[in-house]
Amino acid sequence: MMAMIKVPQDIKAKSRVVVLAALAMLGLSACGDSEPLSSGGPATFRRLTETQYRNIITDVFGSHIVVAGRFDPLVRTDGLLSVGASKAVITPSGIERYAALARSVAMQVVNQQSRALLVPCAPVSAYAPDDTCAKVFFAKVGRLLYRRVLSDAEIEQHTKIANVAGAARRDFYVGLGYGLQGMLQSPDFLFITENTEPNSAKDSTERLDGFAKATRLSFLLWNSSPDDALLKAAETGALNTQDGLEQQVDRLMSSPRLKAGVRAFFTDMLALDDFSTLEKDTMIYPAFGLAAADDAKEQVLRTLVDHLVGRDADYRDLFTTRSTFMTSALGLVYRVPATVPGGWSRYEFAENDPRAGIQTLLSFVALHSHPGKSSPTLRGKAVRELLLCQKIPDPPGDVDFSQFNDPNSPSKTARDRLTAHSTVPACAGCHKLMDPIGLAMEKFDGAGQLRDNENGSVIDTSGEINGMKYSDAKGLGQAMRADPSATSCVVNRAYSYAVGRTIDRNERPVISHLEKSFADDGYRFTELMRRIATSQALYAVSAPPVRSAEATNEESKS
Repeated sequence: MMAMIKVPQDIKAKSRVVVLAALAMLGLSACGDSEPLSSGGPATFRRLTETQYRNIITDVFGSHIVVAGRFDPLVRTDGLLSVGASKAVITPSGIERYAALARSVAMQVVNQQSRALLVPCAPVSAYAPDDTCAKVFFAKVGRLLYRRVLSDAEIEQHTKIANVAGAARRDFYVGLGYGLQGMLQSPDFLFITENTEPNSAKDSTERLDGFAKATRLSFLLWNSSPDDALLKAAETGALNTQDGLEQQVDRLMSSPRLKAGVRAFFTDMLALDDFSTLEKDTMIYPAFGLAAADDAKEQVLRTLVDHLVGRDADYRDLFTTRSTFMTSALGLVYRVPATVPGGWSRYEFAENDPRAGIQTLLSFVALHSHPGKSSPTLRGKAVRELLLCQKIPDPPGDVDFSQFNDPNSPSKTARDRLTAHSTVPACAGCHKLMDPIGLAMEKFDGAGQLRDNENGSVIDTSGEINGMKYSDAKGLGQAMRADPSATSCVVNRAYSYAVGRTIDRNERPVISHLEKSFADDGYRFTELMRRIATSQALYAVSAPPVRSAEATNEESKS
């Protein structure tokens, strides 16, 4: 527990930030129920994710615009792809793919079917350039794509491209498409760039400017660019007042689009992007086809949104809930009837069914298994890392896995085979953290189907986590519900997701405050999102580190 020190509220902001930073380094925090002030972390420069790119195109131009193409993958960093996006670059092949995407989207926007809807003006002639109409188009569209107001020079630049191309092709709309293509290839669109400004004329501390605030807020709650109303709030300075900020947060959170934002966060936190590479041996698991895999991912997202947004229920109950949704494809794997053939229906697992909690759904037990068999180790590792935020070290490079995976082994059950780990010192420590958790789920095979026996032997699902003993997967879920690491994990992940980077050390008092508030709010996830969205910490920016004269001179020589 972090010790609390009272810090006067009437000291200057700059001095207060310095004091709080010093306290954080000592493991101390300011007391009180209000949010502790934070100097924040560095402003970020991060690449749009594939989902964000697609969402923006849909929001700006409509769902009829097709985004067909591949994207360079992101590397998961500190548990999140959204943090890895701040370290991402665009490869030469990626530049080519973005160019192809830009060309495809732009030509769809200006074709005869879409231009009347998406171009807000009519040119004097469809067969010649029209700078006036082009500037109207680029100012409107560019504001939404770049997430800020464009300068006159930027509008002029894209208008010139449209002018030259339109004159050469004798087609105003083709020229407009070339100008738009340039926008869609620009780093101003492909990267989220956070600009800063002074907190005040008399204060040297920094904060995000209005447009960067709007962008961070919109991607947190909607996973897309700010809409017109949010951009106007940024332009007028309304986001720099607490009342103005809270009005926009209330508006965004009352929108149905909040569900898309929650889905995006948990897709990242639970690593559901791994479904794109999921493979199952169809000879061993004939019921687990492509439809079941797609529905398994959708099932957990529907369950999460229904529980956290629809019912505004306790986050901890996700580990014990029996309520979910079912389709015919999933019913074949779960071996239960689906009441709406070809569609989704609510479903409640029976009291005597060992399934309880999202960690027992196919999206977890099937995803964290091998193509042809279950894996207590992979499942235990996933619980520790994804749901409890406890990093498990990678295995040593010289481990001989054959002794654990020998198909001719006399050991009949996974529990028997995994006892070999206890005899290898390099493995024992980590596997004690993972295997007991995963063994609780061993009544679910590699596809997530129920079984009582393995190779003719009864499966033992008992175990212990953090001193709490359990006899089966349901007991594991109850232990996870009681584990403070589960709620601490989602708070840390949500804040890191919001700022798009690793949490800075000086932000630890803010995280502690959010964890306490989360508990006080009954562990309601929507309230956690609201607190993050309206916090001072989300928009605070730390000053860049002071560079020594020696380091600067050395850099100038290199």
